[in-house]
Amino acid sequence: MLPTVPGNGPTGYSVADYAAIRDICEHLKASSTSGELAEKIARELDKYSVFALQVICGRLHHEVERLPSPYREAVRPFFIQQLFGAHHQIMLMFRNGSFWKMRETLTDQVLISEYFLMVQKACFSRETQSEYVPGFNSPYQGLFYFLIAAFQMFVLEVPGHPVGMPFPGGFRVEDRDGEYFCPVRDKEKEVPYSICNFCPAKQTDTLK
Repeated sequence: MLPTVPGNGPTGYSVADYAAIRDICEHLKASSTSGELAEKIARELDKYSVFALQVICGRLHHEVERLPSPYREAVRPFFIQQLFGAHHQIMLMFRNGSFWKMRETLTDQVLISEYFLMVQKACFSRETQSEYVPGFNSPYQGLFYFLIAAFQMFVLEVPGHPVGMPFPGGFRVEDRDGEYFCPVRDKEKEVPYSICNFCPAKQTDTLK
């Protein structure tokens, strides 16, 4: 059961929320193998109820609808794949025991540690925005996004955004014989809490 109590405290969340997300991140960053990290991520995702997933889906729809057309229509299926396609994949692998076979040592544990330190702050970065109904504005919604991204980037070692995802300007995330390239990989360095700074993809336009 997720311990969030909307409406408590000056920012709308209880002290228990901050402590719980901190403890989750500490638990995750202590992983040593890809299977261990995957298992921990899946167990956290398994705590989300159907209603919680519906709220996250609603917020995703809200964010996509704010984008200009025709980019909105082009990118929508990739956002759905990024969150809910990946969620389905993780839970399927979790339930069929795939993670027990994944014994590879995590490639960059320093980067993973930095990522989860970032996540602890990022989950509360939007808590004062007035555009969402307070009862539906939980730090665990942000945590869901970061858990999915962590699985993609650190367990599967693929980009946080799906291959083929379009960006303004006509560029896309690409898979070139197992090497990944993204048009915005190195252009998000100053963006707070961006997953791009932890992504295994290379910057597209640095290639000759």
